[in-house]
Amino acid sequence: MAVITSNWSLDAWIFISAVLLGLYLYFARKFSYWKKRGVKYVEPTFLFGNAAPCLIAAKKPDDLIREFYEEGAGEKVIGFYVFDKPYLVVRDPELIRHVFVKDFSNFSNKLLCGKNTDVMGSTNLFQVMNPPWKSIRNKLSPFFTSGKLKKMYELMEEICTDLQVYLDKLEIDEKVGKPIEIKEICAKFTTDLIGTTAYGMRLNSLTDPNAEFRKSGREMFRSSFMRYLQMLAIFFIPPLRPYINAKFFDVRPTEFLRKAFWHVINERIATGIKRPDLLDMLIEIKNNQDNGTDDTFKLEGDALVAQAAIFFTGGFETSSTTMSFALYELARNPETQTKLRNEILSALETTGGKVTYDMITTLPYLNMVTLEALRLYPVISWLDRLPEADYTFPGTNITVEKDVPVILPMRTLHLDPQYFPNPDQWDPERFSEENKKNIVPFTYFPFGEGPRSCIGTRLGYIQTKLGILNFISKYEVTTLKETNVKIDKLNIFTQAEDGIYLNLRKLSA
Repeated sequence: MAVITSNWSLDAWIFISAVLLGLYLYFARKFSYWKKRGVKYVEPTFLFGNAAPCLIAAKKPDDLIREFYEEGAGEKVIGFYVFDKPYLVVRDPELIRHVFVKDFSNFSNKLLCGKNTDVMGSTNLFQVMNPPWKSIRNKLSPFFTSGKLKKMYELMEEICTDLQVYLDKLEIDEKVGKPIEIKEICAKFTTDLIGTTAYGMRLNSLTDPNAEFRKSGREMFRSSFMRYLQMLAIFFIPPLRPYINAKFFDVRPTEFLRKAFWHVINERIATGIKRPDLLDMLIEIKNNQDNGTDDTFKLEGDALVAQAAIFFTGGFETSSTTMSFALYELARNPETQTKLRNEILSALETTGGKVTYDMITTLPYLNMVTLEALRLYPVISWLDRLPEADYTFPGTNITVEKDVPVILPMRTLHLDPQYFPNPDQWDPERFSEENKKNIVPFTYFPFGEGPRSCIGTRLGYIQTKLGILNFISKYEVTTLKETNVKIDKLNIFTQAEDGIYLNLRKLSA
């Protein structure tokens, strides 16, 4: 005999309908969050809110954020939902300034901070919660001073020599050139750069096709639906994390990086060898903690090696992505390539052919090219912050409650014609000394802004510029018939689907 009626099938339908009605009412209640606060919002759908296209990889979060931004035209902010969780896109540059800088004390944490499933993914500088973040940042900042970077430059020159040897072995013709997948070469170059400067290690990515560090880096940023979901959970939808074992470093690279860095650290400790690099700084931090002279947040075990791991991954990926997209745009725009080459060759004449640190950091058009590449292709397309207490944006009646994610739509602002006329057009002149004065503050921030901006920004710029210079001074880059770059939808980061193929032609002496 059935429970409610005399028919089991009818009882089942009643039960299912009641559950669905209950879920609908629950989510409908949650979906009134922005309406109650008088904030314009994107109408959510049952159960998934506005996140369904991301969950099936039909759209990247960046695409979704850009749609919301455009739907909020004329507003300072616009709300949306991930499942039943309210999120807020901040459209107004002045309000972004408050989040990044003026009211940073209330916005020092990010959505990807904490609650990850592994120590290395939750204690590295990029992801760790504040206040541990502040302690770690203060300890590591001395490594990234201009004085330290200048001392590293001699080590970088060795890798530049390796790059030229690698390219020479490709036997690129001076007349017709040779088709090359440029992103992988750039990644090998920056992998070796970060290896020698930060860790005192020759990683040999340019000399060994099976170099383990390059294999691990490739695995970390690989494109697959499961890897996409893991990174989506880390960067955008935290409730997914426990269900898909979301790890920033992935399983095999985690084990490899842990073993590799501990091996070098322990070897340095045992031999007493000193080098002015990041590993020596980590060892010094460890020693200070062990002898009791440092009682702030302790970096030990995986938390210590996590700092080495995050600077390895961030150090090679951001620079190689920017470098490869810059070369792609220079290939598509030969007049800017010629202008850059003339500037480089003119500078080389004054130094007797030597690429110096001062040259890399002061060439104006090289700097403009790098900044424009970062405008069009920032490695991470949006940033976010979590308020630590309820917060009302100054000059508005808009209030966000504690832990409601605040999205800062970086690439969307970079491509807004209100701030960058003809935004899809490659134009390094936007960043000339005269024109960059017209850029509205907090509409361009490829490395973030404020106290939690990227600690390695200066190193990233040097690596990127050094790579571009080494290609453009000796090779002409042009597009091929098969050059059709599309942004990979199965990668949270800005990556070219199937690589970037260009023709390299060696310039005559």
